[in-house]
Amino acid sequence: MDETKKKTDRIKAGTVVKRCLLMLLVTILLLIFALYGVMFVLAKGPSPHARDLFVMSVRETSAVGFLANLFFSEEEIAAIEAGKNAQAELEDTDTTLIQVGDRTDDYGLADDDGDGIILEHVSGPGYLGYMMVVLDPSRMMMGTPSSFGGKGLTVEQMVETYDCVAGVNGGGFDDPGGQGDGGIPIGMTIVDGKVHYASEGMSYPFVGFDSGYILHTGNMTPQQAREKEIQFGCSFGPVLVSNGEPLDTSTLASGVNPRTAIGQRADGAVLLLVIEGRQARSLGATYADLADVMLQYGAVNACNLDGGSSSMLWFEDGYVNNCASVIGIRPIPTAFLVQKEGRA
Repeated sequence: MDETKKKTDRIKAGTVVKRCLLMLLVTILLLIFALYGVMFVLAKGPSPHARDLFVMSVRETSAVGFLANLFFSEEEIAAIEAGKNAQAELEDTDTTLIQVGDRTDDYGLADDDGDGIILEHVSGPGYLGYMMVVLDPSRMMMGTPSSFGGKGLTVEQMVETYDCVAGVNGGGFDDPGGQGDGGIPIGMTIVDGKVHYASEGMSYPFVGFDSGYILHTGNMTPQQAREKEIQFGCSFGPVLVSNGEPLDTSTLASGVNPRTAIGQRADGAVLLLVIEGRQARSLGATYADLADVMLQYGAVNACNLDGGSSSMLWFEDGYVNNCASVIGIRPIPTAFLVQKEGRA
């Protein structure tokens, strides 16, 4: 009798497990069909804006860029991207517009704890994020792994390695299939005045600081970088604000994604912006959204940095934003770091 009861209990338990697995499978399939239905409406619905936003959003993401190919041919995708990638006419950064330390203007922000750093929540249609204002630009530096070519470091590891107080991800990196080690920068990278990953005579989209801690944005060759006495920086873009003027919206077309950006006010204060994305409470922001936020905080110059799952901002003892990646914080080759007071 006991053996029969045990056998019956095992059969019942096995049936329950099978039913649970079946329900889980059905639920997953329903979610997949629902997600596909949403993407189909965005891609093939009546709104060209929704279509373009969908294509640009997934194409900016290395891991899911293939989703656009479910609905469009390579030719159609190329046509959409070409129509959204107008090139801006950029002037050289006018360094006379930045007077480091001249804080005569009232930006409406208060450094209540006196640490020289102000952290604020920012929000807009469909996105949430954080703006960090570093009052003294001489506290800025660039963090990198001990050498390029191997494995990169997370923002947290960069901050710890250089004994800093804050940091944000920097430029792009070689990332085949979304599985890169984060140790090889893409484009001109300058550390301690030395140029890496750039060919003489070629121009690169670049953002970085000169010897007077003035932020430069735009395109430049290695020789131009040396003439401007650039000390550190990395390649990325697009430029969001140039010499006090926002770029034309046609040059800032993009999808909705997690974002990181850097800027500078007229008094030299550095603006570090991170936007959360790919979450129910915050889908992400466009380039135009970043430009709007930067202008609200008084940016004279501002540039977009690497985004997506790389977008992370560390302050004191933790990340202030949530990571968009399901596989964890990504290693990167460059980060803009904020040194502790008295070290600059």
